[in-house]
Amino acid sequence: MSADTEIDQLVTRALAGERGALARVLSFVDGGGAPARAVAAAVHTRGDGAWIVGITGAPGAGKSTLTDRLVAHLRADGTRVAVLAVDPTSPFSGGAILGDRVRMQGHATDDGVFIRSLATRGHLGGLSAAVPAAARVLAAAGYPWVLIETVGVGQVEVEIAGHADTTVVVLNPGWGDAVQAAKAGLLEIADVFVVNKADRPGTRDTVREIEGMLELSPARSGWRPAIVETVATDGSGVEDLWSVIASHRAHLEGTGAADERRRVRAADELRAVVFETLAADVARRCSGPEFAALAGRVAARDLDPYAAAAELLGERT
Repeated sequence: MSADTEIDQLVTRALAGERGALARVLSFVDGGGAPARAVAAAVHTRGDGAWIVGITGAPGAGKSTLTDRLVAHLRADGTRVAVLAVDPTSPFSGGAILGDRVRMQGHATDDGVFIRSLATRGHLGGLSAAVPAAARVLAAAGYPWVLIETVGVGQVEVEIAGHADTTVVVLNPGWGDAVQAAKAGLLEIADVFVVNKADRPGTRDTVREIEGMLELSPARSGWRPAIVETVATDGSGVEDLWSVIASHRAHLEGTGAADERRRVRAADELRAVVFETLAADVARRCSGPEFAALAGRVAARDLDPYAAAAELLGERT
């Protein structure tokens, strides 16, 4: 049996509801390479697309607790939901530290919830390169909602907008928090702002700061970002947040903007795959005795780097 056939059979079991098989398929996706390509080919035409909600913001804003509450809210209606928790990469194993899965153990025995941690693996955007493919697998497996919670790494956190249908930016009350969000570029990507820990002083000031900044910003896809106050620890405001997310979805689907966003996302994903493929080819070319010999000639000034690169490419094309 070929490796592709084995993966195709594993994907079939995963999409039939076998959770262990689904976990293995996602491991292939996370690992990249030929197995990930085989998975992508196997799931590409299966199942309808899920609505992807990105939850982003600075570390400590309460994203994990808020995600946990959103999962509980969805499950109260019997809706299946998957969570991709993008964790920092472990310095020892190279895998995800799994902090978010630990915090969501209350859903561990619920067959309607699937939670997976993915490692950032040093990816600057706080998002694993495997996230789009993993979301597609989960959609094919019958999860109509996929929540992506990012690690919260600063300015490059804006990359979440490229992977989500609805982007939720989580802030906390406090002087300058909204200003810092604007500096990080989060103002431009948010479809929904959440001021979490709204039982603390400074909540109204933070809301006013966001409102003032939104006055100076154009609407995205005809949608003015909503602002919701929550206290994730006790669930306050979570129902309001979900109502706004649903309204944003209805707006995008009603105006056709959802399809346009997904076309842009598909183009971005294709571009990323091309870059990854070319990078692998570069790594292959820039190794071995021929490369070492050319590098030695460059070091000895017998050959300039551009001429050496042309020779290297000419030898292997």
